[in-house]
Amino acid sequence: MRTKVELCGVDTSTLPVLKPDEMKDLFIRLQQGELVVREQLVFCNLRLVLSIVGRYAYRGEQADDLFQVGCIGLMKAIDNFDLKHNVRFSTYAVPMIMGEIRRHLRDHHALRVSRSLRDIAYKAMKAKEQFIAENLTEPTIEQLAHAIEMKKEDVLFALDAIQDPMSLQEPIYSDGGDAIFMIDQIKDKVTEEHWVGSISLQESMKKLNSRQKMIIEKRFFLGETQTEIAQSLGISQAQISRLEKSAVEMMKRDFR
Repeated sequence: MRTKVELCGVDTSTLPVLKPDEMKDLFIRLQQGELVVREQLVFCNLRLVLSIVGRYAYRGEQADDLFQVGCIGLMKAIDNFDLKHNVRFSTYAVPMIMGEIRRHLRDHHALRVSRSLRDIAYKAMKAKEQFIAENLTEPTIEQLAHAIEMKKEDVLFALDAIQDPMSLQEPIYSDGGDAIFMIDQIKDKVTEEHWVGSISLQESMKKLNSRQKMIIEKRFFLGETQTEIAQSLGISQAQISRLEKSAVEMMKRDFR
């Protein structure tokens, strides 16, 4: 028994699927001007939209919204599909449906991205869709950059900027048992000894007076010279040297 799922008032369990020769016949009729078959092509390919919407379920968007956006991509694919390409319609339609959904997600992005970067990214995505339609293959960054007459570094940066953030709690694999989450795959290169040392250093610095603490921070965290610190505090370099030495000695005693 098929599971009934309602999306935008459509019972997805009853959606029909056309055979390749039936699909070809409908496209021939459509391209001959029989516009009434367009609705049939849309309806019989809604399962394709449904399968793609499932890939974005974790984004927190309403499934109905993504389904409607995907249908827009499907209609664009139907209107622009050419039988001369000699490829399955699904091969042509999937990138266009995904592109429409991604564009929707970018427009409702959780992070603010500058208008200039968004414009570059949109130009690149539009050029990508056109390239796929003409060549039936994904373009390289170099080809996209050439198409919109920009540096490949700028295109890459813009496309990266509009990517959706990924939750550390997002499941990335499950074999039927406990799921593996993104956070499980992140390796912490900072050793336990480093954390212990860092905490000890912070505790030791709390025992310094305000001037000693300032000198240690400027010398070892900001990389300033004793002369630069002396000028900013209005005292001699020799005084800075003595204060630094006494502070370091105090901290060394805490580590012993």
